[in-house]
Amino acid sequence: MGFSSKQREILRFPYTDKTALICDGAVRSGKTSIMSLSFVLWAMGHFNGQAFAFCGKSVGSAERNIVNPLLTMTYLKQNFQIQYNRSGHFFRLTRGKTTNLFYLFGGKDESSYMLIQGVTLAGVLLDEVALMPRSFVEQALARCSVKGAKFWFNCNPENPLHWFRQEWILKSHEKKAMYLHFLMDDNPALDGETKERYRTMYSGVFYQRYILGEWVMSDGLIYDMFDQTENLYQTPPVDMIARSTRMIACDYGTTNPCVFLDIYDDGEAVRIEREYRWDSRKEYQQKTDEEYADDMVTFLHGDFCPILVDPSAASFILALQRRGLYVIPANNDVLDGIRKTGVLIKQRKLLIHEQCEGLRGEMGTYMWDDKAAQHGEERPIKQNDHGPDALRYYINYLPDWRFE
Repeated sequence: MGFSSKQREILRFPYTDKTALICDGAVRSGKTSIMSLSFVLWAMGHFNGQAFAFCGKSVGSAERNIVNPLLTMTYLKQNFQIQYNRSGHFFRLTRGKTTNLFYLFGGKDESSYMLIQGVTLAGVLLDEVALMPRSFVEQALARCSVKGAKFWFNCNPENPLHWFRQEWILKSHEKKAMYLHFLMDDNPALDGETKERYRTMYSGVFYQRYILGEWVMSDGLIYDMFDQTENLYQTPPVDMIARSTRMIACDYGTTNPCVFLDIYDDGEAVRIEREYRWDSRKEYQQKTDEEYADDMVTFLHGDFCPILVDPSAASFILALQRRGLYVIPANNDVLDGIRKTGVLIKQRKLLIHEQCEGLRGEMGTYMWDDKAAQHGEERPIKQNDHGPDALRYYINYLPDWRFE
């Protein structure tokens, strides 16, 4: 199968006078794999004995999105010697007398820039760059001090005030950058059925960004795809418990409500069977960590299972552990968790029992913070969010393939 015209532009980029390549747009539009191949061929054709970096939001995502596809490419296997050190997070490419090292880095938070300090690079490819903190990206670029180094950026759209759009996409000409905008139609490997499947995964702001490839504001209702009929259930399947794994997700609160969600997952659908909710403001009584831990034991009904808790609730976690309960610190990634939750809701694979009135109500009132969005930040309004927060902890726990 041949390349699309924009994919050919990626292959042509190394031989232009541009110092950076920026590719943004829809998911599954054929950006990452061609960029990775072009990056490796450029590195091996122009340098010897140098170090390069592949950066993702995490090392795992860089390995999944970049390294694994590269390692399966027939052309590379036939023309290069590839030695991949999985534990060391790097691989070595050799062809004849030319050898270069390619390191993997993750830029997940503000402290990540320290991971890449000290290394000298001849080039860097930043995948999902819009999800990385600016400090990490700028540190990665600062490490590219070898003559002839180039920058390669790849991302899906975010908020139009996002720093990367403001500093790189809108200033691509003065940055001497080639800018390419991709849609799914730019990927010749996708058939019509696959494109339609991806179109049905998203709605609202995520449809505009991941399908239409637009940099748009997040506003209004977050889970606008939630249906009070199709995402609810009354009577679970007879064998639901037998064929499901169980987990409790907890959003801890003292003055704010504390919520436990009883979740059953059969690998196909996620079902929220019961909820516990204590709102100290409404009840005029604030509970201690010990009292909440006792309530958790009661909520479990003697059938102990893993409990996901926000790691910031350290004293509550200790109270649970003193009762012999198994606690897993939750991943509190807000935006990615909201996106993943939206995918399952849209696919009707997230179902809430109709008796969970608190969670049902919050799903219909969970809103984006318009004021924050106007300043380039994306976050929900911190009200009516306790059930959705607990639910997000569980969704973030699931493997990525559940959202493909």
